[in-house]
Amino acid sequence: MKLADCAEPSGLARRHVHESLRRCASPERVDDAVLIASELVGNAVRHTAGGPDCMCVEVYRDVAVLRVHDAGRDVSRVRARSAEASPGELACGGLGLLLVGELASEWSVRPTAIGKEVVVVFPLEARGLPERDALP
Repeated sequence: MKLADCAEPSGLARRHVHESLRRCASPERVDDAVLIASELVGNAVRHTAGGPDCMCVEVYRDVAVLRVHDAGRDVSRVRARSAEASPGELACGGLGLLLVGELASEWSVRPTAIGKEVVVVFPLEARGLPERDALP
């Protein structure tokens, strides 16, 4: 899905993820995926000159893969684990990627020929995840 030159890429991304997953994932996981998409697209809007270029949702048997691409080339700015951030850094931002790390089964960032891509893998069902009430 193309996001470049979109006036409201986060809203478009949220709607696309919801529509892509609503029939194949538990409602909790759809909500989680929408939150993840919003965070990744929002990060591209805030931290790259051109914002997000495109987003892809791939659905497999029991997982979905969300890919967000932008033209930013500095993959070192996207932390592999936000937990490495200091409390001061987290107070000024950075909680979103920490949240992505908690909701996803895995995520990574990789350079591409024209920028970078953040890839998030998450289960379609809530089995094995902490109960919502058990989260702090």
